[in-house]
Amino acid sequence: MHVGILTGGGDCPGLNAVIRAVTLALINEAGARVTGIERGFEGLLTRRTRVLDGHAVEGLLAQGGTVLGTHNRCDPFRDQSAAGADRSQQALQTVHALGLDALVAIGGDGTMSIAHRFCALGLPVVGVPKTIDNDLAHNDRSFGFDSAVAVVAQALDRLETTARSHRRVMIAETMGRYAGWIALEGGIAGGADVILLPELPVDIDAVAEHCRQRERDQGYTLICIGEGVALQGSLVVRERIADSPDPLRLGGVGVLLQHELSQRLGTEVRATVLGHVQRGGTPTAFDRVLATRFGYRAAELVRQREFGRMVALQGERITSVPMSDVADRNRLVDADHPLLATARGIGVMLGR
Repeated sequence: MHVGILTGGGDCPGLNAVIRAVTLALINEAGARVTGIERGFEGLLTRRTRVLDGHAVEGLLAQGGTVLGTHNRCDPFRDQSAAGADRSQQALQTVHALGLDALVAIGGDGTMSIAHRFCALGLPVVGVPKTIDNDLAHNDRSFGFDSAVAVVAQALDRLETTARSHRRVMIAETMGRYAGWIALEGGIAGGADVILLPELPVDIDAVAEHCRQRERDQGYTLICIGEGVALQGSLVVRERIADSPDPLRLGGVGVLLQHELSQRLGTEVRATVLGHVQRGGTPTAFDRVLATRFGYRAAELVRQREFGRMVALQGERITSVPMSDVADRNRLVDADHPLLATARGIGVMLGR
């Protein structure tokens, strides 16, 4: 058996741990040959590959990023570098030329959507969920998410000392796109006084009043806000990238909130955009274990020839779900999620 592995979409801590686990499990338990496809699906168009064996994956467990490289704009079904042409058959020709019997695609909702389309064309594919946003459908937790939450918590720890020393309102803006998981768990872990999520309405006047009350009682306020929060009814878009499957790049809502609160408060308000530091660095121990479990299960699915499925964590169990159930879908924070009740119960303000 000859199996290809690629990583698509944005990078995140734990990708290399998955690559390592898939490779070692396929070699040890199936005697397979493994090839890495470089820069996501683009590698199937450019035929950029590398051999993956025990030596090639040695030392990868703790490394951040992905040794295979990645690409978050290449869709072979609509290649923007070729005026939106469908180059999927060219990608399949590469698969046949390499002699691949199966492909393991590690990525988020965009990667799963592309992988699902290749499955429909007869390419045997197994998916592994990857996103720091933790927003993939039918999957309770993605590797990389815990690492991102740890970064947010540490940032809030640092911002809190400045907020308390200067009696300021300090705002930390997190990633997450349209899902508030990073802001919610990072905010709770970092002791935020206000947590604002894309899924919940935000009343800026109510937030300002909460800050005034804290100024009287504690002297400062720590706010954690997700980049997908719609203040005053609209998203804050940092830039638009026409040739990307997801053309909107969110960012700047923290600065907008800073401006709005500054107009309402007498105290000083500062905003910090955490940005890509949430993606970088080494994975936490939790993410290393989860990524390894995902990689091993993906290798099992390949060996058992259960294609068209994505590995998933549901409760404590590693299982798999049809890739068609994941493609083009997102998992958002439910209004009745227990963490929201926990936050409210300890006095965290959630927008109104």
